[in-house]
Amino acid sequence: MTKEPTQLSMFDTVPGTQMFEYKLSVEQIQSELAKYGLTVNQGKVFIYLGKYGSKTAPEVCKALKLPRTETYHLLSSLQSKGIVFATFQHPIQFTALPIEKAVLVLVNSEKERIKSLERNEKQLTEMWGNIPSFDTDETDDEFKFQILHGENQIFSKITEMTDTYSKKFLISGSEKDFLKLYHGDFLEPFINSKKEFHMLSSCTEKTLYIFDDLDRKNIRLLGENAKERPCLIIKDGSELLFFTKNISANTAPVALWTNSPAMITSMDLLFESMWAGSKKIHL
Repeated sequence: MTKEPTQLSMFDTVPGTQMFEYKLSVEQIQSELAKYGLTVNQGKVFIYLGKYGSKTAPEVCKALKLPRTETYHLLSSLQSKGIVFATFQHPIQFTALPIEKAVLVLVNSEKERIKSLERNEKQLTEMWGNIPSFDTDETDDEFKFQILHGENQIFSKITEMTDTYSKKFLISGSEKDFLKLYHGDFLEPFINSKKEFHMLSSCTEKTLYIFDDLDRKNIRLLGENAKERPCLIIKDGSELLFFTKNISANTAPVALWTNSPAMITSMDLLFESMWAGSKKIHL
């Protein structure tokens, strides 16, 4: 008896086939879904149900080559998130929401989670204050550093820095870096700002609109060879953030934050050197 050929899905194709092109798109979608809180396998199951239609748990398990127990756990978690539904028929079939509705559900869920955190902030602070501090050796004079992974952590730190600067703010970055900052509204604190700020960018003519609402004397352009330089941010000469893996890379960016005077002074000198060799933007 001849074996029935196994039908390859877009999750297990080989290079050189049309299905492999779909696989690359699937991986990109998985990466995007991760930003909405889905794990790699949750994203895989959701995409599979969305593109292959309603399936039973054993069918999902077999097609995606996942362990049986994990498959049921993944389907249950996706139901809890509200983006996968189960039917009452036997055997039970699982169906994914259309992508636009699923994203809306995930976004609304995240908004509610953040609102809940904001409501609990005062209560948490009060409970924290009720517990005495037992570490008497820690001093504020210690210099610190922090490794930040992914856009959420990095952009949260940038927001904190832009919201609290009081004297001088320096930013150096590529065109893609500044596009991210612009679309994330991180440049708004500098509109009509009376405080000192300088921005160095490798933006081209087509993206200079980014700086339309800013005082152009505070903006200068770097040469073509600066496109791959990491993004660099200095706040008030007391905090430094720079990217060790670029914000414009396909993989998740990584940044280092520190209040070390030695590192801040070195980067400040580098910034001033680049500023001296940069070009003014024509008005």
